[in-house]
Amino acid sequence: MKLNVFMSISAVVALLFGLAFLLMPVQTMSMYGVALDVSGQYIARYLGSAFLGIALINWFARNSQPKNEALRAIIVGAFILTLTGFIASFFDALYGVGNSLVWSTVIIYFLLAVGYGYFQFKK
Repeated sequence: MKLNVFMSISAVVALLFGLAFLLMPVQTMSMYGVALDVSGQYIARYLGSAFLGIALINWFARNSQPKNEALRAIIVGAFILTLTGFIASFFDALYGVGNSLVWSTVIIYFLLAVGYGYFQFKK
């Protein structure tokens, strides 16, 4: 897969989750079997805002030249973000936070981390 295609897919995923968390945090988290109080809604909206920013960064950087330093920085940042997201979601799923849908988050973060890791470390 080419980097621009991967970054486009990543941007769409971040956009969808960003909109869901920003506009419907209670409904989004209820699908995962998690109830949010007012503080949780507040934090979920911030997460949605961050995902929207990531979506736009990926979308606008997707056609950059591979040797571009800014693109390399975006890939490193996205790799760290998805790797730590994978670790956090894995432990959430392992320790029974929410329902079985939580495993979908683990898979999404894993696939994104593998993709960004590939583009970061390939020669």
